Formats: sequence, C-alpha cells, structure tokens
Amino acid sequence: MMTLISDSKQQHANQPRTHSMAGSKQRQANEPRRHFIVGFKQQPANAPRRHSMVGFTLLEILLVLTIIGMASILVVPNVGNLDSRSFSAQARRASSLLNYARRTAVVRGQPSTASFYPVLDDDEIPTLPLRSSVGSWRSNGASLGFRDSTDRESAVDALLEITFYPEGGSTGGTLLLAQGDQVVSINVDPFTGRVDTEYEED
Repeated sequence: MMTLISDSKQQHANQPRTHSMAGSKQRQANEPRRHFIVGFKQQPANAPRRHSMVGFTLLEILLVLTIIGMASILVVPNVGNLDSRSFSAQARRASSLLNYARRTAVVRGQPSTASFYPVLDDDEIPTLPLRSSVGSWRSNGASLGFRDSTDRESAVDALLEITFYPEGGSTGGTLLLAQGDQVVSINVDPFTGRVDTEYEED
C-alpha cells in the first residue's frame, strides 16, 4: 500500500507543467506592453516654460569697441604709407625713364624721347608720342607739371616729352610730380642731360 502511494506521487511530479506555463503566457499576452524612454522627463501641461536669456554684457561690448579702436589706429597709418610708397614708385619710374632715354640717345647716336602722360579720363584718347620715343610714363593719381628753362611753370594736360641728343644735351626742364603733401622735382640739365631728383614737402 505504501509503495503504490509513493509511485503515484512520483508520477504526478514527473508530469509536465503545461497548465502553469500556458497560464503564464496567457497573462503576459493580456498585460499591456510598457515602453521606457531614457533621457526625457515629461512635464505637466500647465508647467511654465523657461525662456533662455541671450545677450552681451557691458564688459563684452566695451572690449569689442576697444579692439575696433586699436585696429583703426593701426590700419589708418598703413593706408597712408601705401599711398606714399605708390607715389615714390611713380617718381622712380619717371626718373628711370629719363635716364634710359639719355643712355639710348648716346648708344644709338640719334635723339631719344621720354613721353609723360597726366591722369586721363576714361573716354579720352591719349596723344601719340614722337617716333623717337623710347618709353612712356602714365600718372597713377599724381598731378603732372613742368617748369621750363625760364622758370615758368604750367600744368600738363596732355602729353609732355623730353628729348635727349647723342652729344649729351637735351630739351631740358623740370618735371613736377605732386600728390597730397608730397612733391617731387626731376631736373633735366639742358646742356649735359643729367637727371636729378629732389623730394620735398608742401
């Protein structure tokens, strides 16, 4: 009798738990699924919104204004130096052209002319130089004048030419360049053809 009871309990224990597993799956299917979102916090609908304040402090504005002021102090003198260098370059080119014409006249044994043009309008046609011209100079913002052997000065409105001869002489005169407070005088000796450049201030 004891053996039969023990065998019956053992058989009941060995039976698969199909009912319990099926019930568990049924409960899981009926339960609503829960989704979790990480990193977001839901706020109530009536919660006040916070607006971030964006702007510059007084110290930041003063710092920017100081930097702009220092930059303007450094840039303005550089612009003035640029104009000065440009004018000096024009004067050197004019002097070099005269010396080149002088040497060419001696080497070739025939007259050589240096041609100078003032500032011309866009629609103005420049006057053609002489056939003996060995080069031309055009003003880049500088006013052009001329002083003859009688010390009479006149503004150059069209073409100015200075001719050198093989024996060393020239038509002579003084070429006057001016821009702002800068003035350059380029003297051409009528007897020797020597070219001298003088810089002066207005």
